[in-house]
Amino acid sequence: MISESKIIHLPFNRVEGDLEITLEITDGQISRAWSKGTMFRGFERMMQGRAALDGLVITLRICGICSLTHLSAAVEALEAIAEIKPPDNARRLRNLALMAETIQSDMRQSMLMFLVDFANPESYRHHPLSLEAFNRYTPLSGTSALSAIKETKKLLGVVALIGGQWPHTSFMVPGGVTCQLNLTDALKCRSILTHFQSWFETSVLGCSIDRWLAIDSLEALNVWLDEDPAHQRGDVGFFIRFARLAGLDKIGRGYNNFISYGSHPLPSENIATGTAQRLYPSGFAQGTQIMPLDLTQIQEDVSYSWYQQEQPSIHPYQGQTTPLFDDENNARYSWVKAPRYGGIPAETGPLAEKIIGKDPLFTNLIDQLGANVLTRQLARLTRPANYLPIMHQWLNEVLKNPGAEFYRPFVEIPDGQGAGLVQAARGALGHWVTVENETIKNYQVITPTAWNGSPRDSADMPGAWEQALQGTHILNVEHPIEAGHVIRSFDPCLVCAVHTVYKGKTVGKMRLG
Repeated sequence: MISESKIIHLPFNRVEGDLEITLEITDGQISRAWSKGTMFRGFERMMQGRAALDGLVITLRICGICSLTHLSAAVEALEAIAEIKPPDNARRLRNLALMAETIQSDMRQSMLMFLVDFANPESYRHHPLSLEAFNRYTPLSGTSALSAIKETKKLLGVVALIGGQWPHTSFMVPGGVTCQLNLTDALKCRSILTHFQSWFETSVLGCSIDRWLAIDSLEALNVWLDEDPAHQRGDVGFFIRFARLAGLDKIGRGYNNFISYGSHPLPSENIATGTAQRLYPSGFAQGTQIMPLDLTQIQEDVSYSWYQQEQPSIHPYQGQTTPLFDDENNARYSWVKAPRYGGIPAETGPLAEKIIGKDPLFTNLIDQLGANVLTRQLARLTRPANYLPIMHQWLNEVLKNPGAEFYRPFVEIPDGQGAGLVQAARGALGHWVTVENETIKNYQVITPTAWNGSPRDSADMPGAWEQALQGTHILNVEHPIEAGHVIRSFDPCLVCAVHTVYKGKTVGKMRLG
């Protein structure tokens, strides 16, 4: 029997930026995939030669969806260089704002970018739950979609009250935050969180947060789903039921490697002796086998990217962002670099955060099923259940001592190198900064989508979602929605992952005007 192969090119929307996926489909199954970041951006070259503090204003403009995480990474890099430790209330206020931004991103991505595909009549008109999916997730009219927009807009009021605006607030500075939260605004934040939690429990979870967090295995998840009709009516229960019938628990597995930088540094008052310094720990995992994170093992490979540097693979402290577009070299195909950990591709995001944090439910799901579209998106859809209780705790701690120190002054940023490592909404985000004479000598950013959406490396190993696409069965080559499910389960953000060249200059044989 002769195999039949076909190459198709898929321009993706609803992925925060410009993305093209090329698929080789053999006998109805994806045999190879290439992920192409096609948009020129970038801040590394822009930062060179600027004042050390300029990153606090410029780099958060890398993205309008998760600008606070870029600000946080920029601040933490400078604090690492200057050996500055912010006060406890500064930690709390930073974490509260970051968590609010992450939750709104998770909800909007789920309802407006991922679940909207369930309302696609071309693919799911015969699905048993299609009519309900159309009612919930049809763009501009779906009940869940409209509700998510409304409620997340209110939640962003927390960021506005703490930071003055959203997006692109600059309230985080080396040494703390620019101002304390007064009593009136703190009480407003409490009201916003209480209201949002009520909506999340009623509409999204279909149960209390405590009940959801008691689920510790696939078996317990199935019990939860059947024990109360409200559980099935919530968006989480509906997602599980629809996704299983659509086979989303069987596609998108990938390497089963996970990386997380850890998230939300704890106030010193919350740290018990000998325990972790962050709410969620850092680490690297193969399956559910977790290893401590060794930052020296992180490198960026440009073998298949349109860049030149001294070596194909190099640590970000020595990294370069020098465009090299050569339309005669067909091996290179993306403006995204290829981050690797000890030479190994890895995925990042809420699922990685759950695995490295030893969440019992998701650890069991990975042990039983491996990473797949269902588990990846379920981790994102339910992450607010972990964040909201600690947000209430930190806000109450601020209210108990609203006049506490919120900033520690410093003289200057000395010469040195520092890395700001945070867990953004989409996963591991790092800013690596070198400062000389209070001026930035080198600045390198590795975003979550660079980890997930990287091209191949010098060993010809595909990136995380390139690998996750392989083996996926496509029912309709003219409308390969299965590939869309796999890609969107990673929550791509291409505006963060790609880089830039100087406008008007010629690079290779391509003129950028």
